[in-house]
Amino acid sequence: MAAPNFLLIDNGQEFVKQVQVIMDFMSMNYQMLSMDQFMAESSSYQGVSAAFIPVLSDGLDDSVDKILERIAPTPVVLMVDRPLDEKLRPLIFKKVFNILQWPTNYSAFKQLLAQLPKPQPVFTGQSNSQDDYGLAGNSAAIQMTRSLIKQVAPSDATVLILGESGTGKEVVAQALHRLSSRRNKPFVPVNCGAIPGELLESELFGHEKGAFTGALTARQGRFEMAEGGTLFLDEIGDMPMPMQVKLLRVLQERTFERVDSNKTIQCNVRVIAATHRNLEQEIQEKRFREDLFYRLNVFPIEVPSLRERSQDIPWLVNDLIGRMKQAKRGDLSLSAEAVALMMQHEWPGNVRELANLIERLAIIYPQQEVKPGDLPEKFQAYTIPDDLEISSVCQIATKPMVDVENVGPSPAFIDASAPITQLPDNGMDLKEYLNKLESDLIKQALDECNGIVAHAAKLLNIRRTTLVEKLRKYDLSS
Repeated sequence: MAAPNFLLIDNGQEFVKQVQVIMDFMSMNYQMLSMDQFMAESSSYQGVSAAFIPVLSDGLDDSVDKILERIAPTPVVLMVDRPLDEKLRPLIFKKVFNILQWPTNYSAFKQLLAQLPKPQPVFTGQSNSQDDYGLAGNSAAIQMTRSLIKQVAPSDATVLILGESGTGKEVVAQALHRLSSRRNKPFVPVNCGAIPGELLESELFGHEKGAFTGALTARQGRFEMAEGGTLFLDEIGDMPMPMQVKLLRVLQERTFERVDSNKTIQCNVRVIAATHRNLEQEIQEKRFREDLFYRLNVFPIEVPSLRERSQDIPWLVNDLIGRMKQAKRGDLSLSAEAVALMMQHEWPGNVRELANLIERLAIIYPQQEVKPGDLPEKFQAYTIPDDLEISSVCQIATKPMVDVENVGPSPAFIDASAPITQLPDNGMDLKEYLNKLESDLIKQALDECNGIVAHAAKLLNIRRTTLVEKLRKYDLSS
């Protein structure tokens, strides 16, 4: 039997049996334990999405502390059979993910489940020998991305994730949430490009009954659902201008109103936004507000395209196969020659395109080894370089990743760009050295391009917005 996704603790109260009926009806994978079993159980609850625990009002504060100490960091949903004291409720709510007051119903229970943060997936592939935040690879580019995630995650700063479609911007957002102090609160994603502009306000802020045709009941918006947690605004560049004004107000005031309501609601939500668009160009073309851009662009993270880190493909192949195998969607292996051909592809669809290819190959060649001739026709035009060691292609993904604490360019990059070829006997300030190296290369690129930032960014193979941020960082004039 698969490990349970949920825990249901039974302390003998009648409504616990009713919760069990709902879980059975929803085909939830759960384990039921008595309170004594739960407190005495020595096994780990890692990977459990949430624990549903009934509590008595008498001695509530003490019991909550003991429960949280026992099960941390798993999200806890307290089940109570009567309203809590108004003074006690906010104190308890700060400690747990949510409070479920009985009686409830199927739709409310389903909504609560939708707000749960996604547990960090655990895979058995060799490429996951250390925490990679869901971003498999060992290139300098992806190590830098992991370093930025680790740096900003503990704060509540607004993060703007930039990158082409399919690079894994939502994976970065989920990693930021998991590593933050809000990890036990909801992670709520919204695709701003997939929701019609006239419905986006209701989706984000909620609405009252009768606010518009079809609004038969009052409804919470995504900001309310994400209370205490993280709201991920994907494809923020596609948000209509009228909504941008309203979002800016929420970011500034931390308050909003539901549609057709005059009641102001306070919100405590961390906002992470993402886009594949060049927002500076969108500002010039009057499609994006400059003031909103600066509100969102507190800490930008640019996710590299797959063609910028083709050396990560063996890692990604191992990781994707491991995920697919764990989800029971198929299994296969790829020969080193096949992976070598894949490393030469441009991958316009980035990691999403690679994932789709792996899944398609698993359907066509289940439990088999995929050879170069088995790959789609577009890969047949590539040839394996004579000087490429095939063994290194298949072995790279089994080597331990470089620790994210020591993010920096590969030794080959340092040898080609700086006089240091080995660590000095008395050590060195790595951060200062890398900053100086990056600053010098940016100066060279600007000199080469007569100070034109767009041309220098192309020469350095980075986005113009990234180069502009680095110019500010090093106080360089273009």
